[in-house]
Amino acid sequence: MSDYNTIRTAGSATRSAAVDEGLRAYMNKVYGLMAVGMLVTAVAAWAMSQLAIAPNGTLTEFGRTLYLSPLKWVVMFAPLLMVFAFGAALNRLSVQAATAMFYVFAAIMGVSISWIFVAYTSFSIIQTFLVTAIAFAGLSLYGYTTKRDLSGMGTFLMMGLIGIVIASIVNFFLKSSAMQFAISALGVLIFAGLTAFDTQNIKNTYLSMANSDRDFLGKAAIMGALQLYLDFLNLFMFLLQFMGNRD
Repeated sequence: MSDYNTIRTAGSATRSAAVDEGLRAYMNKVYGLMAVGMLVTAVAAWAMSQLAIAPNGTLTEFGRTLYLSPLKWVVMFAPLLMVFAFGAALNRLSVQAATAMFYVFAAIMGVSISWIFVAYTSFSIIQTFLVTAIAFAGLSLYGYTTKRDLSGMGTFLMMGLIGIVIASIVNFFLKSSAMQFAISALGVLIFAGLTAFDTQNIKNTYLSMANSDRDFLGKAAIMGALQLYLDFLNLFMFLLQFMGNRD
């Protein structure tokens, strides 16, 4: 009996070690995809700003077309439309095609937010990015390591996110600075919570689907990277409204 228990314990330990190793590899893939996506966005935003801003700080003809003409609406809403398209097409795409689509989305997002180089100083953008990176790392680490079940936060956070979207649309017409301040403050809190929540959810997805085929896990990793990418980017954009120094 003791030999049987020893074998069973050893087998359980081996399976647990294999799951832990697989989880680490999976999370490294998620963070790796997200980091490359963020790099693509940063390069695209910077490159577009170089074309849009003249050396004297004024907008070039291309910049006026990009930011002041009706084209700005296409640039603004293209990433949102692509997110919906990505979610709808993910199951039909190969892992390689889904990865490429994620990076294309990241590049389009870079074009969409390139206006920040017109509105804010480069130093404040870099400073805010570093603060966001530190905060994101801490929040994601908490979501990964905590034993507390964060699933109860999901409904609350999604309701808050919907509220922010509606308030932002309303304030687009009202142009209230007080309302914008409140939206930014709530945005920071909501995306801070979503960072921890999504990280735990990505971890739990792997633990529940660890025996799935590589194709499924590959697509799940891409979707997880997209979720964390959006959490990071939105956290950065809301923090920039507090920390950014305007040109």
